[in-house]
Amino acid sequence: MNRIGPIIILEGANFSKVPYSRSLYLDCPEKVLIDTGAEDWLLKNIDQEMGVQLIINTHYHPDHTLNNHLFKGTPKWINPIEYETSQTLEGVASVNGVYQEWGQEGVEKWKNTVPQEWVENLGEFTGTYGYEEEYKFGDVKVHFLHTPGHTSGLSCPYFPELGVVFTGDYDMTSFGPWYNGTDGSIEDFISSGKRLLTLDADTYITGHQKGIFTKKEFIKAMDRFLAKIEQRDELVVKSVQKGMNFEELAKVGIFYPKKSLENPILRTWERSGIRKHLSRLGFHVLKKDNEVEVVRMLH
Repeated sequence: MNRIGPIIILEGANFSKVPYSRSLYLDCPEKVLIDTGAEDWLLKNIDQEMGVQLIINTHYHPDHTLNNHLFKGTPKWINPIEYETSQTLEGVASVNGVYQEWGQEGVEKWKNTVPQEWVENLGEFTGTYGYEEEYKFGDVKVHFLHTPGHTSGLSCPYFPELGVVFTGDYDMTSFGPWYNGTDGSIEDFISSGKRLLTLDADTYITGHQKGIFTKKEFIKAMDRFLAKIEQRDELVVKSVQKGMNFEELAKVGIFYPKKSLENPILRTWERSGIRKHLSRLGFHVLKKDNEVEVVRMLH
């Protein structure tokens, strides 16, 4: 475990790669845990040795709410935008692209694949925190910045007096930005990513993989990270220029390797993400009489 003043960094399995994530523990009188994607044994140990009195989730995604169920009866907060939506599977399906791509029948099929623990993780939120307000836990001051793009409600906890920010899924991984839910936005992702660079912070902690960056490292990494968006734009344009319809385009592997698109949820996110790029590039997906979706330039 790394420690920066009162902040203890708890690692998720496999270098905190999805479907796991990094958690932060605030060693203060209120005993606050931010996100629960760290290894369960680490979270259990911290609870036994130091206690957990409040859980704060940056957003609803399962890698960040992974172990909420371990803390029965503990108050759990989430951002105000996602509070209502996240408490039902229908709500989650609506913001994850499931309903958009497959309709109600697809939603019912997807619901049957969701682990019961995830249902518990999402169903126990007791309240919300406010964006851009100062919270004080003991001597630890934190602002929950509204940083949409990955999801519409994502927050990045910023500790101004410590010069630390927890950037969550602005994670600088080689995969690049993820905005593939229907509640994600390419433009917001870019704006939020750039906002993080303006903070008076020396230490950037990501939710996945490498973990801790200096500001200089984070600025350089952000350039490479956001450049993935233009690379995806180029792939989409080239594919459309070849005359591909939407179904063909969705099998190219713009985001995920082709073989992994056999996984229903990855296939869903691939399609949803491609729709965002098409819209950004001025294309529109139209249905022909035979229900084959074709891509046309908007005029």
